Amino acid sequence: MSADHVVREATAISPRDTTITAAALAVASTWAPPGRPLRYEVHATSPQDGPTRARRGHLTLPHGVVETPAFMPVGTNATVKALDPDDLREVGATMILSNTYHLYLRPGHQRIASLGGLHRFMGWDRPILTDSGGFQVVSLADLRRIDDDGVTFRSHLDGSTHRFTPEHAIAVQEALGSDVALALDHPVPPHASSAAEVEDAMRRTHAWAVRSLEAHRRPDQALFGIVQGGIEPDLRAESTRQIAGLPFDGLCIGGLAGDETPAQRRAALDVAVPLLAGDPRPRYLMGLGSPLDMLDAVDAGIDLFDSVLPARVARNGTLWVPGGRLNMRNARFLDDPRPVLEGCPCRLCRTFSRAYLAHLFRAEELLAYRLATCHNLTFTIDFMARVRLSIERGTFSEFRREAARRVPDGPETVVERDRQAGTKLR
Repeated sequence: MSADHVVREATAISPRDTTITAAALAVASTWAPPGRPLRYEVHATSPQDGPTRARRGHLTLPHGVVETPAFMPVGTNATVKALDPDDLREVGATMILSNTYHLYLRPGHQRIASLGGLHRFMGWDRPILTDSGGFQVVSLADLRRIDDDGVTFRSHLDGSTHRFTPEHAIAVQEALGSDVALALDHPVPPHASSAAEVEDAMRRTHAWAVRSLEAHRRPDQALFGIVQGGIEPDLRAESTRQIAGLPFDGLCIGGLAGDETPAQRRAALDVAVPLLAGDPRPRYLMGLGSPLDMLDAVDAGIDLFDSVLPARVARNGTLWVPGGRLNMRNARFLDDPRPVLEGCPCRLCRTFSRAYLAHLFRAEELLAYRLATCHNLTFTIDFMARVRLSIERGTFSEFRREAARRVPDGPETVVERDRQAGTKLR
């Protein structure tokens, strides 16, 4: 089977429209805790082409169903940059992420609540997951002070001082009304941090997890806990056992997608995920967004992902295609009449040429950002749909081997600078 065929398989059936096949309907586990707004079914398949922990799931939340493995576009400020909700539906997004800290600062969680909640406020009728604000412990390190009770931030907007505790983070997310809220955690850059720093942050995360559970009261909102432990095998195992032992609705693998190497990330997953082998809850690796990285994490047993990466590189003129990427700022595209990717269903590829997009970027027209973002998110979400289809068919290992040679393999330079600065791709 050719690489092109594997990457773009199932052309006769739109991968977004596929449902779990009859051969894959044996339900290995169902997680539906009484009185909680979440149901997660993991459908087992028998791999035909090699061992894998990849799994195919069906996550039901108050605002809809998410087929897993799935990628969530990031809408930090109640918007995925340059797109509106119709664009998001068209690219195939079924769930997005918004950021608690940023919405707390602007326009304010109480204002959003008074306007009907986050879904109504942003006109999005599908599931939303809200980050707790813990990520800003890392990304705004020069603007915060942390102690065992919580984190004090200086606003990056106006310098005003704000206090985040586990209880406050939960209160803000309850006011926003997301389908999934996250416990407040303390992530640290996994590679740049000492074992002592990782352990200190992990133990603080464990204490905050308990307080987050105690504070959470909204019955129509799921709550996920976050595993920390960096790339230290003993700490990652301890944190996995500790967080998995608490009554969360789902489990996040945090403290990765930072400054670690792919090999270090996989080693951490190979410690944590086997400890969850009998656990029916959904698993979410925070901040991972390149197709190759997600492919490896799916193989390790992860169900959900989020990242700003596909949208961010799009706004810088980088378009993802099978085999790599195209820099639309290059002069060679100015006279290229072809679509960015033949057969791609996004609004860019079905209507406009490479030449037109190259012109828009050079003219600094805002339409360039919208069209490029639509393409990269369509590419990413359709890629995940094909991942799901390969799991159903029992051919994921073959798909992985072939697709790994044909998909973008990591962040662009602008994003790499953020990694080196200790900023996770969220």
